[in-house]
Amino acid sequence: MAKHAELTRDIARSPAGAKIGAFFDVDRTLLAGYSGVAFFQEGLSSGKLSPASLLQSTLAAVRFGLHRTSFPSLIEESSSFEGQTAEELAELGERVFTERLATEIYPESRALVKAHQRRGHTVAIVSSATHFQVDSIARELGIEHVFCTELEMDGGRFTGKVVRPACYREGKAEAAESFAKREGIDLDQSYFYSDSHDDIALLERVGHPRLVNPDRKLSEQASELGWPVHHFSSRGWPGLKELARLGLSLGAVGPATLVGAPVALATGSLRKGLDLGVSTYSDLSTALIGVEIQVEGEEHLWSHRPAVFIFNHQSGLDTLLMAKLLRKDVVGIAKAELRSNPIMGPILAAMGTVFVERGSPDKAKETMKPAVHALREGLSIVVAPEGTRSPTQRLGSFKKGAFHAAMAGGAPIVPIVIRNALDALPKKALVARPATIDVVVHPPIPTHDWTHEELDLRIEEVRRLYQETLEA
Repeated sequence: MAKHAELTRDIARSPAGAKIGAFFDVDRTLLAGYSGVAFFQEGLSSGKLSPASLLQSTLAAVRFGLHRTSFPSLIEESSSFEGQTAEELAELGERVFTERLATEIYPESRALVKAHQRRGHTVAIVSSATHFQVDSIARELGIEHVFCTELEMDGGRFTGKVVRPACYREGKAEAAESFAKREGIDLDQSYFYSDSHDDIALLERVGHPRLVNPDRKLSEQASELGWPVHHFSSRGWPGLKELARLGLSLGAVGPATLVGAPVALATGSLRKGLDLGVSTYSDLSTALIGVEIQVEGEEHLWSHRPAVFIFNHQSGLDTLLMAKLLRKDVVGIAKAELRSNPIMGPILAAMGTVFVERGSPDKAKETMKPAVHALREGLSIVVAPEGTRSPTQRLGSFKKGAFHAAMAGGAPIVPIVIRNALDALPKKALVARPATIDVVVHPPIPTHDWTHEELDLRIEEVRRLYQETLEA
């Protein structure tokens, strides 16, 4: 992606091959903040963290901060997972990742990981956290190798003890060195990304130490040694600039209305006025937020209309992106709950939006009839076949409604693949950040010869196209 080209330039120019390692810390390096805090919050919100456990964890953290106890002891004293099975811990880890951590992955760190993977480097996570904190992050980023603090298990259950030595300080360096020896990795040509002075042993061991959001002590070390430093701010609390951008983008409704209303009055066509107003708002709002769109295959947005435009749903910005891309003569399909929204509800209804009852296939099929009618009247429709936003880049299953509508309306399917809208506004985030969003528009797929008997196969072929595009 263009925005990350400078960040990844030295990687793109580096030697290729698996003998070069790229090691990543997790907290404040791959993630904004600390993974342990997310598990602590999960324990509080679920009621599984008792007042006694809370006090014990707090005292353990204080003792560790005063250097009165070791890192393994900190984990043992603050853990509330004793007696749980490996499967239970893995399930907890996946839940916390999906609900709390997935949206905290830095887009910049994701770009670094991908840049190393494209060069064929051996990418690994080396973290003092435990597997149930880290494994879901590794899967999301496509990182095969994970080295972290191991928990002692007896009879398949966590004993409450940590396997020593922990993957902490010198333990990280030892884990990386042992792995490098086994795999034939040249550490003198390898990279390690970290935020903490606690990782100095491994930073000094690799040929390319890279500091991400370094702590004060590590920043001082970097100044002395000339180590490259990256500061990422695309996650975590928004700054005043991001809040100001949000306010301005919301205020763009006024100018957009002033543009669209006269057209509606002059032509007597509410649709023409709304088309112009909404497209103007999407242009103004994305510009004010700092969102740029790079489109591959833009000609396919116009080559065959009416059409059923489908997109993968990652972000709250997706609707804005679709308005900016499709511009006019398009009917949206939205969840029925939006009909009652005091602001968006009337606007969407005026544009002929089809509101679909989620979780009810029979009702959904019935409510799709207006979409088929719109296609036959020369209007296109736009819909996210996943039905709901994902907190990650993982593709969900595709519902059949859009494909049924295309077949019934005699229209082609046009797949729009959004690669990284999460960079700007991940799920549950309220403030969008500046980003360059990559969009791929594939050629229209005719549906005139599709049959209902082969529909599942056809849908899977389209979904596979999305998967391949996202992985490219």
